[in-house]
Amino acid sequence: MKVIIIDNELYLAQSIASKLEQFNYETEVYSSIKDAMSAEGDIYLLSTTIPNQDPIKLIQKRKNKIIILMVSYINNDTVGNPLKAGANDYIQKPFVIEELVRKIEHFYEYNRLKKQNQFYNDLLNSMFKEIDITIDVKKLKIPLTIYTNYQRVADKVAIDLSAKYKKNLLFIDLQCDGWEEKLKKLDSRKIAYLSRIDKLKKDDRMKLFDLINGKQFIISSLDENIDTPFEKVTINSSNKMYDQNNILTINEYVQYIIKKFQHQYPDTELSKKLGISRKSLWEKRRKFQLFKK
Repeated sequence: MKVIIIDNELYLAQSIASKLEQFNYETEVYSSIKDAMSAEGDIYLLSTTIPNQDPIKLIQKRKNKIIILMVSYINNDTVGNPLKAGANDYIQKPFVIEELVRKIEHFYEYNRLKKQNQFYNDLLNSMFKEIDITIDVKKLKIPLTIYTNYQRVADKVAIDLSAKYKKNLLFIDLQCDGWEEKLKKLDSRKIAYLSRIDKLKKDDRMKLFDLINGKQFIISSLDENIDTPFEKVTINSSNKMYDQNNILTINEYVQYIIKKFQHQYPDTELSKKLGISRKSLWEKRRKFQLFKK
C-alpha cells in the first residue's frame, strides 16, 4: 500500500515515512497540499495545520481513499470540517507509529469489507430480481416458518426480514454438522436462518424446536408436510428456475422460458427454440397469464 504524507514539518513527515516503511508501506512525502493534489496513493496522512492551505479540496478529491488527519490541536478547522468533508479519522501529534498503523489497517479492512458487501448485495439483487413474491414481507413477523416450492424465495424473504428488523442473519444449513452448537451460541443481536428443515429426521427436528424456542429465527422448508409449532406462511413462486436443486416439469420449464425471454426474442424465434408452433406459444402464454406489455 502506498501512503502519501502531507506535512510542512518535513523532519516529522520523513520520520513517519521511515517508520512506515519498516511496516512494508511505500511512502511519498509532500510539504504542501497543492503539490500533493496529483499524488496517487491508497492512504493520505494529511496535516490540517499547514499555514494558508485548505485541506478540504484534497479531501473532496480523494474521499474514496483512506484519509487520516494529523493534528496538533482539535477544533472545527483541523478536525470537524475535514471529517464532514470525507476524511476518515484523525490522530493527534505526537503519536506512536503503532497507533497510526492500527488506524490505517482498520480503515483498509473496513473499505475492503465495504466493497465486498456491495458486491454481494449486487449479486443477490441480480439473483432475486426475477423472483415473484405475492405477499407483503413487511407484515410478516418472526419467528416464522416459510414453506416454498423454490429455495430462493425463502432466501429473499429472510434477507428482507433481516432488513426490517435491522439485524444480521446467521445462516445455518441443517444438513451440515454443527448446527446445534451454532444455535446454542445464538444471541438476540442475530436472527437464525435455518435452511432445509425437511432434511432433518423427526427426533432431530424435536431437538431443534427445543433449542430455538424463545429465540429469533426463520425456518425454510420445501416440504409443506413438515410441521412446526411456529407461525407459518406458504410462498410459492411461479418462476421457479432450473438449478441443481430443482427439476422442472415441462410446463414449468416452458413457463419460465416464456417469462424470461419473451421480451428478448420475437415469437417466431422463441417458439422455434421451444420446439412448439407460434399458435402453441400463444396458447401457453394465455394459460400462464404471461402477456407482453
